[in-house]
Amino acid sequence: MQLDPKVLMTIKDLQLLAKTVVDGFMNGFNKSTMKGPGLEFSQYRSYQPGDDLRWLDWKMYARSDRYYIRESETETTISVRFLIDASASMNHNDNGIKKIDYARFLAASLAYLANLQGDSVGLYTLTNGGLFSMASKPDPQHLQRLFYQLDKIEPGGKFTQPIHYKELFAGTGRKELLVFITDMYQENKEISNLLESLAALGHEIILFHLMGKNELEFNFRGYGALEDLETGETIAINTDQARKQYQETLGNHLAQIRMELLGKRIFYRMISTAQPLDEALRDFLVQRNKG
Repeated sequence: MQLDPKVLMTIKDLQLLAKTVVDGFMNGFNKSTMKGPGLEFSQYRSYQPGDDLRWLDWKMYARSDRYYIRESETETTISVRFLIDASASMNHNDNGIKKIDYARFLAASLAYLANLQGDSVGLYTLTNGGLFSMASKPDPQHLQRLFYQLDKIEPGGKFTQPIHYKELFAGTGRKELLVFITDMYQENKEISNLLESLAALGHEIILFHLMGKNELEFNFRGYGALEDLETGETIAINTDQARKQYQETLGNHLAQIRMELLGKRIFYRMISTAQPLDEALRDFLVQRNKG
């Protein structure tokens, strides 16, 4: 399957990877009979005989070799800013896929998709207590720079400190969507506090919470202890004994996060790094076209 992260690990060029993911998604979407609110492809639908050719989107045809009709006469380009958590815990590895790799694949694919629609894209990497920022622009050269910076990310240290948040709060003056990709690992509610501040500014926010399948299933067979990637602390484990309690605690924890973010009007999606990227692309399009 084209969007499977294990397959994507074999593609070393991020632009090719993003194109592979988006083309696979669009083809699958085109064949899908699934209907529902907000599932339209960014106000596009497949061309039907008799449609007014003035609304054919030639740029989409050139990219996908398929005909799409733009259903809205209004230009709806927005600014999409990607916030990547690159603290040390994003080095978590499950079956050869690190969370940061999945974050890279996801951000590259969503940026490629956004750029196809004429949106501006920007990148903000929260790493080692600091912040790398690249303001959003719509041109293809800027997208190349974004791919380059995504490729360079090396997770380390703890989550970024509030002193560096100023650029995250600065709006672009146009409709924008913040896409935050994180593992939600926090010691003192630092991620929750940042999200609260961003939501208070009226930003539309979609949060992708990445977790390894081994975390979700507590599948750490062969390990006698687990290490905290950010603090270096280790705890002894008895997997069989602890699994049931762990999964119950995790379920409550995820439900609490979901409710907390819902209260801030933030769209939340927990994704396993073993999952294909399809659902994340759908979620992105639904949020992008709100309002």
